[in-house]
Amino acid sequence: MPPTPRPLRKLGFLTIGLFDEADPRRGHEPTLEIIELGERLGFDSAWARHRHLQYGISSPVAVLSAASQRTRRIELGTAVIPPGWENPLRLAEDLATVDLLSGGRLNPGVSVGPPMHFDQVKGALYPDTADAEDFGYGRVERLLDFVRGEAATDSSGVEGFDAFSDRVQPHSLGLGRRLWYGGGSLRSARWAGEHGMNLLTSSVVKAEEPEVPYDFAEIQLAQIRAFRAAHPDGEAARVSQGLVVIPTDSASPEQRARYEAHADRRTPRTASPQGPGRLLFAPDLVGASAQIAERLHAHAAFREVDEVAFALPFTFEHEDHEQILTDMATRLGPALGWQPGT
Repeated sequence: MPPTPRPLRKLGFLTIGLFDEADPRRGHEPTLEIIELGERLGFDSAWARHRHLQYGISSPVAVLSAASQRTRRIELGTAVIPPGWENPLRLAEDLATVDLLSGGRLNPGVSVGPPMHFDQVKGALYPDTADAEDFGYGRVERLLDFVRGEAATDSSGVEGFDAFSDRVQPHSLGLGRRLWYGGGSLRSARWAGEHGMNLLTSSVVKAEEPEVPYDFAEIQLAQIRAFRAAHPDGEAARVSQGLVVIPTDSASPEQRARYEAHADRRTPRTASPQGPGRLLFAPDLVGASAQIAERLHAHAAFREVDEVAFALPFTFEHEDHEQILTDMATRLGPALGWQPGT
């Protein structure tokens, strides 16, 4: 097994928090429980997915606020908030508030683009301004400025009994360096680096050069290197990888069979770029921790990172997630050179 140039320093996981429309609390509470379990197992970070008009967490910032009061050490992230659904000033207020409540543990991740199914939702979301809204990088730049303490207005001072600030309040010192960009293209990787953000990679990249062989790891590696080349911190710039990883060491035979069937159903989409966006998916990694570690050590992009946030398959049961996380922390993490936090 070839050594990795960057030993694994931080182990995290990503969860989605699905629920039944008739009983939404039952989807949110297990999400908090799985974050608590992650902290007990020594994970460094827990990340919440974001879903609008679906049966999943629509407000990860609120959920992570609750998680911050039930944990003391684990970092809490969003992967990712689509700013097209948000007002950057209001989002900056919420992020700073939760960061302060958590003791400086929030890691907000964002990624640009118009809201999903925008033609169907724009009348509800932006009834008067849909055609004028900026869903590009400018929206994230506004968020960055507000979180980092830049002026939001040219007015401040005291009016009667009320004191007013010219920047977003509260201001959480240090949060500006914990903002992440979820990117899967060379352009987004470079942009994130140029703006001093951290980079969240996932199990999806854009295959942007038709004449180049479709090698997921090599495409992701090129993006990571482009990000660091553009970042003020250079090689020290933070990158987290988010593959789907399913260790089976302590799984029952039924669980193993179900996990393998799940991965098999998703494998065909990894053979070639999908759709007009030419999205290329990484295969799910299923098996014993020693086998997964060997595959990761051979993965060109994994060898460039020292942080991961492995994604939990959202269709699995709560008990499955418990087993997967336990194996990650007790078997896979140590096989990758990671030590649990205390």
